[in-house]
Amino acid sequence: MTKRAIILSAGQGSRLLPLTADRPKCLIDFSGRTLLDWQLDMLIAAGVDDITVVTGFREEMVAARIAARDDTACVTTLFNPFYKVADNLGSVWLARALMDRPFLILNGDTLVSAEIVDRVLAAPDAAIRVTVDVKPAYDLDDMKVKRDGDRLLDIGKRLTAEESNAESIGFLRFNTDGAARFRREVERMMHSSEGTLSWYLRAIHHIAADPASKVHVTSIEGLEWGEVDFPDDVIVGNRLTAGWVAKGR
Repeated sequence: MTKRAIILSAGQGSRLLPLTADRPKCLIDFSGRTLLDWQLDMLIAAGVDDITVVTGFREEMVAARIAARDDTACVTTLFNPFYKVADNLGSVWLARALMDRPFLILNGDTLVSAEIVDRVLAAPDAAIRVTVDVKPAYDLDDMKVKRDGDRLLDIGKRLTAEESNAESIGFLRFNTDGAARFRREVERMMHSSEGTLSWYLRAIHHIAADPASKVHVTSIEGLEWGEVDFPDDVIVGNRLTAGWVAKGR
């Protein structure tokens, strides 16, 4: 069976300037490979064979990088011309035709280990699964999660630290029913005033608020991952990926 993934890589990564002045965040080098290469390598190694990368800033550079790879999987791009004026809900909306079957979404700034991809794919069936980690405290920039066991009750940066007991790492899995529910919510939001100003995880927030719609979490506590948002994250990411290289990843 085809395993499909959508990688959201349209943004420039302005908080990383000047590093991203002439290249998108997903093409930053980490231990000899771009962030995007690391993502593709980990997904493909786990058997994901249908991958769409949503591009925006310097999309021609991303397309060239993908064309230079020798992949067994089908890796294509989908250009988001609205990346400067819409948040990542716009990228998800553009990719909605791909949501007719089970799929994964991975944020374009998240480095994930092979163990994380394997755990996400092996988790029990659920309409929607949000991959989460835990840490001692959560800050304003974290995509915070409130959960009860493996049930997600709420998600968003607006949650207080006291309400939160996990954070989303930007990696989600949908089965066929969850994909249809998510697609409907994305369509509804894009027809509302909040649409272009929203993160796509706001759609998960709305879905989780419906008692009939069960959103679950997959915990990857103790496994290796990194988010690349700020200059210090690049240092951490290089340390992380250097370890993966040493392990022959």
